[in-house]
Amino acid sequence: MPAARLKLARYVLREVLQMYLAGLALFLILQMTDALSSTVGKALTYKATFAEAGMAFLAIFPTFVNRSLVLAVPFGILLGLSRLQRDSEVKALLAAGVRPLSVVWPLLLPFALVGGLAFVNAGSLVPAGLDRWDRTWYGIFGMATPIPSQDRYTYAPPGALYYAGRVLNDSGGQSAQLSGVMVQRGDETLTAQTGRWDAAAQTWVLDSPWVTRPDQAPAQQSGAVTVPQRDRLEPPPPDPKKVSNAQLRAELARGDLGREARRDYTYQLAARYADPFTPVAFALAAGALGLLFRSRAAATAGVIVFIAGFYVLWETMPTLARSGAIAPEVAAWLPSVLFTLIGLGLAWRLR
Repeated sequence: MPAARLKLARYVLREVLQMYLAGLALFLILQMTDALSSTVGKALTYKATFAEAGMAFLAIFPTFVNRSLVLAVPFGILLGLSRLQRDSEVKALLAAGVRPLSVVWPLLLPFALVGGLAFVNAGSLVPAGLDRWDRTWYGIFGMATPIPSQDRYTYAPPGALYYAGRVLNDSGGQSAQLSGVMVQRGDETLTAQTGRWDAAAQTWVLDSPWVTRPDQAPAQQSGAVTVPQRDRLEPPPPDPKKVSNAQLRAELARGDLGREARRDYTYQLAARYADPFTPVAFALAAGALGLLFRSRAAATAGVIVFIAGFYVLWETMPTLARSGAIAPEVAAWLPSVLFTLIGLGLAWRLR
């Protein structure tokens, strides 16, 4: 019996993996075709060289690979098992006394390896590629790299409050542009549309600010007003999608991230671990579901439902995590956990 089960596992795996490779190629081609057409169009419009266009395309390729590694799992399993169902091979196996779950469990190991590959890719190649993608297109468009910015900056030393709607580190050094500025010192409040932060002199220079004092009408100053500001000018945190896992941990350990930025960083780091688990969850759910289907049409419909359901959850969770509606760790793991529960429920039915 063990030898028969081993032979069965190899037989099913061969059929499923063949369909998986076909699905992997299909999803890669679909994504690459769309990206290639837009890349060529932009490259011709902005007279980019072949090397520049190729660099941009190669930079986004790891992202396509990660998506395809995951999405091809239900495609390969459902269509592979449907082929076995169509030829009545699954019926013959079950009639010979093979338990349905003996067909499902062998599928988990190879797709766990797929998840490991996705984990390595998502933690290093994808972030570096996204950063290179943006920098390449800034060069093609003839634009300078956007000035790093920090929104809703707040500093509250004893007896004072400093606020800026946006801080632009235009030089990357000891100065920054300010917009939407408010400074409260004792009973005095200064507000200005723009200003400048001189970290070397430890001052804020407010452009023609309005000054408000108790029992006095607001008055606008005719020139710049300089106020002391002894906080350090730190560069804003980088885009969490463009940094490695180690950098995400380092930023979270600093402790000076805003609430929204902290939630975003926490979600991105948790998703780097949760998303690679998705192939295993898909393998369990799709494997159990594939044994319940009896036709290729039903399997194809199952592929569409799997991918559409996962995509809706995967696209919605970052927004919910960033807004604080759901804890970032829960949002990152929810899609994979949900499909795992579906798989366990279907496996219980098959037992």
